[in-house]
Amino acid sequence: MNIREITKDVYYVGVNDRTLDRFEGLWPLPYGVSYNSYIVKGSNKTALIDTVEIGSIRDLFHSIMSQIGGDKIDYLVINHMEPDHSGGINAVLAAYPDAKLIGNKQTIAMVKGYYHISDDRFLEITDGDTIDLGGKTLRFVLTPMVHWPETMMTYIEEDGIIFSGDAFGTFGALNGGIVDDEMDTGWYKDEMYRYYSNIVGKYGRFVQKALAKTSNLDIKYICSTHGPVWHSKIGEVVEIYDKLSKYESEPGVTIIYGSMYGNTAEVAEEIARQLAARGVRNIKIHNAAKSNLSYMISDAFRYEGLIVGSPTYSMHIFPPVEQFMIAMETREFKNKVLATFGSFSWASAAHKQLKDYALKSKIDVVASLEMKHSAGSDTFTQVAHLADKVVEALKLK
Repeated sequence: MNIREITKDVYYVGVNDRTLDRFEGLWPLPYGVSYNSYIVKGSNKTALIDTVEIGSIRDLFHSIMSQIGGDKIDYLVINHMEPDHSGGINAVLAAYPDAKLIGNKQTIAMVKGYYHISDDRFLEITDGDTIDLGGKTLRFVLTPMVHWPETMMTYIEEDGIIFSGDAFGTFGALNGGIVDDEMDTGWYKDEMYRYYSNIVGKYGRFVQKALAKTSNLDIKYICSTHGPVWHSKIGEVVEIYDKLSKYESEPGVTIIYGSMYGNTAEVAEEIARQLAARGVRNIKIHNAAKSNLSYMISDAFRYEGLIVGSPTYSMHIFPPVEQFMIAMETREFKNKVLATFGSFSWASAAHKQLKDYALKSKIDVVASLEMKHSAGSDTFTQVAHLADKVVEALKLK
């Protein structure tokens, strides 16, 4: 049994990276990451779909040789130009001197800019174009801004396989199996939420366009550039991307706070207790100075309620909390039940600035409170009122 053969003459030749600490230099990889590449072998021609990060090129060639031996590659299809997928372009074209690089106009411009390849190596395609490999027809579907301008997908008409680029991707290396049927994929769900919110989150409307554009295709396998090949879990995976790209969330509340000496933290903990007493069961609490931004963004995307608190720090929001608010504003977050709380010692600033971020994002603040110095009985009364308002808004949502 060749576990790398997805369907007849379609092979997985990707690699795992279990050494990289942070994806894009930002996002933690506690379970590693895979760079997925695929071979499609027709009766006349053979295509390689995407390459890998340059540091993994030796493993890519080993994988290719294990599946097709010394057979030549006629086409190199680049669905996405980010260097974790395009880093091996020069090496592949050098190893297969007759191969043509297939991409759209935007792809080719980027390839030239990154890798300085001569014009005679390119074959430019447009939306809907096809290439017949001999019993394997590649159809190219342009999906710009998912999540770069050149992104596209490649569909094998005979097999119902779509190579989706970064769409439907997830953090986490592959542990033996390739297709979802061959593994326990439960833990990938959390990593998919994190991957989408961290990497793709800003581009929801473009993801929606891509979903609409591919909805009439008979898709039996989704082969993304990171994570498992999706087959039996296609419905679940598409639903996650559909919901997230429409900024729809699950029941629950994420609390993000900063605290220098524990006073703002005390309010955050009391808010959580009051929410739990009112029946909220999914509550995620992050101390912004300790939690990684990646996980805060992921939980904020995932759950319907978001409560953010900060002390005034040199007349600004506490820096780790502001970093979170900037990240959410950048991702154009919306459809949240949002509440805020702040604290100060002699001059108030952070609380108003938190509301300013909500105003810029066009999100209503359903409740807020501000505390001077430390919590007293009036503070806990305000907390109860805030919890009531949040729960009421969640029920309406």
